[in-house]
Amino acid sequence: MRTQTLTYTQVIPAEIDEVWSFFANPLNLERITPPDIHFTITTPVRGEELHEGMKISYMLSPILSLPLRWVTGITRVEKPERFEDEQVEGPYEYWHHRHEFTPVENGVMMTDTIEYRIPYGPFGELLDVLFINRRLDEVFRYRQKKVEEIFGFAEAV
Repeated sequence: MRTQTLTYTQVIPAEIDEVWSFFANPLNLERITPPDIHFTITTPVRGEELHEGMKISYMLSPILSLPLRWVTGITRVEKPERFEDEQVEGPYEYWHHRHEFTPVENGVMMTDTIEYRIPYGPFGELLDVLFINRRLDEVFRYRQKKVEEIFGFAEAV
């Protein structure tokens, strides 16, 4: 399967240090993930800020309530501009997620760029078309709504 790329941008009406503090705390991921995914961090992070080399384990049920263990590793941190994570163990053949934070007139422009590949050749492509791509889009659009609830709404630049 070819690599898929999804990009989401959102202006958050807050200072960059506040935005960074929120997104660099792994526990906040539970707050902005749809409840029907049953997302739980299983690594004891206790509010620890992200750092390169950090590994975070999760349990979730993203599709058809099937439980799934997923481990990501933080591969790059440039505080407060960006951090990146990659799948260490999980359902994807490849997963890379870049989080970028850029100060703009109305606050901070947050850009999420997700690159992924599904294993299993043509069967994986079918799964992506039928479920996975759509589910990922639902998750990131839900996150945008939750971030608006937490920080407020800002007009895009």
